[in-house]
Amino acid sequence: MENKKTIAVLGATGAQGGGLVRAILNDPNGGFSARAITRNASSDKAKELKNLGAEVVEADVADKASLKKAFDGAYGAYCVTFFWEHFSPEKEKKHAKNMAEAAKEAGLKHVIWSTLEDTRKWVPLDDDRMPTLMEKYKVPHFDAKGESNKFFVESGIPYTLLLTSFYWDNFIHFGMEPQKGEDGELAITFPMADKKLPGIAADDIGKCAYGIFKAGKDYQNKTVGIAGEILTGKQMAEAFSKVFGKKIRYNAVPAETYRSFDFPGADDLGNMFQFKADFEDYFCGARDPEVARKLNPELLSFEKWLQKHKDQIKI
Repeated sequence: MENKKTIAVLGATGAQGGGLVRAILNDPNGGFSARAITRNASSDKAKELKNLGAEVVEADVADKASLKKAFDGAYGAYCVTFFWEHFSPEKEKKHAKNMAEAAKEAGLKHVIWSTLEDTRKWVPLDDDRMPTLMEKYKVPHFDAKGESNKFFVESGIPYTLLLTSFYWDNFIHFGMEPQKGEDGELAITFPMADKKLPGIAADDIGKCAYGIFKAGKDYQNKTVGIAGEILTGKQMAEAFSKVFGKKIRYNAVPAETYRSFDFPGADDLGNMFQFKADFEDYFCGARDPEVARKLNPELLSFEKWLQKHKDQIKI
């Protein structure tokens, strides 16, 4: 352990961070060790990571001093925020600022910031193509991350801005699995018309991040966009039908309809999908499955991911 470079991983008990911790631990000769940062070291997920060989350290993203302490002595850090816990862009920006400042104070050599676009650069607040939310945002959970890029870019620490894609895991954990409509038919629902959606297994985000750390300076001070596969809603529905052996169709609804759905954040997600559809060429072009595969040779296709998680998807 003494000669290994330590990667401090925020969100270690979550999807992205957990994927990175496991990628490090599964490569004992890779030259890196994992420091899993969590608010609760006694949680089942934290204990599981400790049993796998990770160092587990408690810190809170709202407390910069605790982050600095958790980063001390590490080579690098993986920074990710948790918007869906609080639905607050202001908190997200504050947490990102804390991470960047703590990383600088700890003298880290490389920080990966898991980010997304600030959509207001494409759709200004006075553009009525989509509603403005919370008075200051178009897609709050995107915009806050994109706005926070500056904290890392201006920190003086070697950074990588990692543009992630739609989690296929949303079909397990976020209520996006195929559901029966009024006609009794199963369907996945997106407001994407015939546009393509870059997607990825959350676990593969962590594996790609590990590939970036292993590459040394190759990806420092750069933006890297990753996807497992770039598919239309129809293509995703066809993959579902094939893997589950039953007809599952794609239900393309207008963005306005999606925004009106009765779940927290529906307006945010409706705007998000509209942004991805309206700026398909840019959004897909910024995320390259070949780059992801170079970083992570085990990268899953959507069909392979479905086969792997078939039992977890409630249909």
